[in-house]
Amino acid sequence: DGIKKEGLQLPPELTEGSQKEVPNPKELPSAKLEIKEKTRVKKTSEPDYESIFFKRPDTNARDGKTVYIRPDFHEKLSRIVQVIGEDKITIYAYLDNLLNYHFQEFGEQITKSFNDKYKPIL
Repeated sequence: DGIKKEGLQLPPELTEGSQKEVPNPKELPSAKLEIKEKTRVKKTSEPDYESIFFKRPDTNARDGKTVYIRPDFHEKLSRIVQVIGEDKITIYAYLDNLLNYHFQEFGEQITKSFNDKYKPIL
């Protein structure tokens, strides 16, 4: 499918929660503390990583396309899947989960950047 004149559109669930408040400069120290707390929580919540990235996808590798990656990345991915995934998940499934997370996390920024650079012919 081609790209519409209007560019990419965000799914409704991403656009509704995308309104961010700019904190008052007086509130910045408490905001920094909240960020530190969130960062600390993320580092200690290792089971979250496994539950996000080591789940089976709805599709099979044969339904996708061939993509080439660097040999050193392939080796790292193989080891991650073998050790953390306990050989219960494929590299395809792990990469599918990584890309899904990436597009959810950065979808709004990707869409904005794309639309800024995309100039329709007509």
